[in-house]
Amino acid sequence: MKILLVRHGKTAGNLEKRYIGRTDESLCPEGVAALRQCSYPSCGALVSSPMQRCLQTAALLYPEQKIHICDDFRECDFGDFEGKNYAELNGDPQYQSWIDSGGTQPFPNGESPDVFRVRCCDGFRQTVRKFADAESIAFVVHGGTIMAILSQFALPHRDYFDWMPDNAHGWLCEFDGTNLTKPEKL
Repeated sequence: MKILLVRHGKTAGNLEKRYIGRTDESLCPEGVAALRQCSYPSCGALVSSPMQRCLQTAALLYPEQKIHICDDFRECDFGDFEGKNYAELNGDPQYQSWIDSGGTQPFPNGESPDVFRVRCCDGFRQTVRKFADAESIAFVVHGGTIMAILSQFALPHRDYFDWMPDNAHGWLCEFDGTNLTKPEKL
């Protein structure tokens, strides 16, 4: 089975390099314009995060396809960092502690990275079982969601942060029922 993992198009928060997780931002005009220039392989099933930026991206990329929503593909809840960028957080002791941990500590008043990754991988397992008869599945999700799935299932193995795609880009892989192989950056 072919698996296509696509990160949503740009939002205003992405342009300002903000931590946007639970904030339900829409695509910005630049994001819509960039997506209109994209062309991705067709898919047998289309699955999206419930967030507007993903649903809008899925509708632009696959206008004729029914979108199936998976709540487990929501982006991480960044807690007290939500909506802020590095410049605004610079000097915050909690932010520095999180940075010093290599991004492994839970976000203050937010989600633990480990819990987030487990949630995303559980959603992936459930989705591939649900659409086991499809030749291909396109996932329109968040950067963190893609990174969680690929760091768990992709061969060769790479670390979480090695899988970060740009907006409106992603990875095309083969799924053998256990692993994602032949990852090709799109």
